[in-house]
Amino acid sequence: MLIMVILILPMPAMLLDFMLAVSIIFSVLIMMTALFIQTPLEFTAFPTILLISTMLRLSLNLASTRLILSNGHEGTDAAGHVIQAFGGFVMGGNFVIGIIVFAILIIVNFVVITKGSGRIAEVAARFTLDAMPGKQMAIDADLSSGLIKEDEARKRRKDLEAESAFFGAMDGASKFVRGDAIAGLLITFINVIGGIIIGTMQMGITLAEAGHSYTVLTVGDGLVSQIPALIVSTAAGLLVSKAGVSGSADKALSGQLTGYPAALGISGVVMGMLALLPGLPFLPFAALGAAAGAGALWAKRQNAKRQIAAVLAQAEAEAPPPPPAEEPIATALKMDDLRVELGYGLLPLINDNGKGGEKLSDQIKALRRQIASDLGYIMPPVRLLDNVQLGANEYVIKIKEVDAGKGTLFPGQYMVMDPMGGKVTIPGTQTTEPTFGLPATWVDGRLREEAAIRGYTVVDPATVLSTHLSETLKTNVSELLSYADVKKLLAEVPSDQAKLIDEIVPSQITVSGIQRILQLLLAERVSIRDLGTILEGIAEGLSISHATQTIAEHVRARLARQICSSNMAPGGYLPLINLSPAWEQAFIESIVGEGDDRRLAMAPSKLQEFVGTVRDQFEEAAKKGELPVLMTSPMNRPFVRSIVERFRAHTTVMSQAEVHPKVRLKTVGTI
Repeated sequence: MLIMVILILPMPAMLLDFMLAVSIIFSVLIMMTALFIQTPLEFTAFPTILLISTMLRLSLNLASTRLILSNGHEGTDAAGHVIQAFGGFVMGGNFVIGIIVFAILIIVNFVVITKGSGRIAEVAARFTLDAMPGKQMAIDADLSSGLIKEDEARKRRKDLEAESAFFGAMDGASKFVRGDAIAGLLITFINVIGGIIIGTMQMGITLAEAGHSYTVLTVGDGLVSQIPALIVSTAAGLLVSKAGVSGSADKALSGQLTGYPAALGISGVVMGMLALLPGLPFLPFAALGAAAGAGALWAKRQNAKRQIAAVLAQAEAEAPPPPPAEEPIATALKMDDLRVELGYGLLPLINDNGKGGEKLSDQIKALRRQIASDLGYIMPPVRLLDNVQLGANEYVIKIKEVDAGKGTLFPGQYMVMDPMGGKVTIPGTQTTEPTFGLPATWVDGRLREEAAIRGYTVVDPATVLSTHLSETLKTNVSELLSYADVKKLLAEVPSDQAKLIDEIVPSQITVSGIQRILQLLLAERVSIRDLGTILEGIAEGLSISHATQTIAEHVRARLARQICSSNMAPGGYLPLINLSPAWEQAFIESIVGEGDDRRLAMAPSKLQEFVGTVRDQFEEAAKKGELPVLMTSPMNRPFVRSIVERFRAHTTVMSQAEVHPKVRLKTVGTI
């Protein structure tokens, strides 16, 4: 907007002096920035700045032309003191000298610097564009091989696009400076001719006075505009020629020019010989020769120091490592929450999954995200270790250093199972699926497609292990929820829910009490992701009882929608098996104690009868394709669950209080 104002409105001489000074310092700033940047991409705004600086100079040229042609007959200060000083100082009182100096500046700028930098930018843009597919393929190859991560690959692609756009823009921006030089030459010619005509024909001054006054003003104006243009052109040349130089230009050039002391020494000898030639001035050549010789000695000492430092560093690197410090005994007490130990034959699963499929580490990462989504709990990192004491194809899952599951895998083969529970007819090694205990067969990888065509379920080894790990974790997740985990969950709740925590903790319940309630929920695979509802249920339950189990049952009632949704059948209904009134009464009569001390004291024969009946009813429902829940009263639910989990751990036991009013129910049996 400022440039547009300068182009349209007349400008007083004092303001023109200030704006010319701004143009000069702006050009110097551009050149210094181009000199000190580490890489060209740090100055990607240069094409835009080049356009702005060119337009600023041209607008000031127009403003000064207006003043020169309007007031040039009044003297050489008609267009301000900056133009007068440049014209008088450079010309030395002779306008012919000024014209020659101005012409040389335009030739240097237009023919040498601008043309050279434009050619460099053009070639750089062409080569950058031609090399882009290869560089992109190299980035993809590094990403695929694991040498770089996705963030680094994304950054490299962005830098590659920026580099291509930058050199393409520089190719076009170099035309700005060339046009500026041509415009400066035309403006000077127009000002001289137009000024003489105006001075002699309109202002009535002599031809000699008009020639002197208008020439001084015009040449001074041209010098004031061309010197910043020359500086900016030099900055453009520095920028586009810096592609192969690392670091700032001053340090890179000084380091490379002094990197070979012999070159400096020979240069000093040549200057000394020139100083001895008759007719040449002795002092400048001798001084430069001595300076070059001193620089050669200094560079030689610096190189020697660097070589010594490199030798010492190499010797230090090759030296045998010091004996490891004895680990404190306390490190033996540290435990891994989750650990998977692999036999040596299963190590390929960690890297490439043994010919096909995702590698094991990626599946474990996906498993952690899935657990967090399903249960609202961020499982601890899984430590993968090799164990030479295991068989080659064996693995063991440990929770807090205790075995929680084991199995056998065959890399390069696939586990095949019949969805209907039948026997697999494809030849292979008969086995049992480690997670659910189903009959399965390990078949060769070449038979994978045939197994899929026959309708069998085909699973790769890493998926078998990750599924086993998932079910083991869900079964034992309540043991992994620590006091620190609960503190972190409570600290991350929204501010409006944090007020509820302040009201009940620790005045009514401790963090350990909340931890116990969450563990009771997780033990039955109830998600704790909706922590706000759970905290509200705890606050309501505290008004009824301070017994942990009673509060947990109240929280389950608040989570009725969530619990029903997680047990829905594909048809959109909740299949259930009811507990008969007789069994309800039997359980009520067998409960002894009060509060948290309540326990079940049922006769063993009665328990055996109950277990057999439950097993028969659920097997009958499974034959009908149903996966029902066991429905009982709120008072009996914890005790019924404690019995059922021992022989049907995955069976959900719900109370009538946990059934959401809008859920459709379907009774498939009665105990």
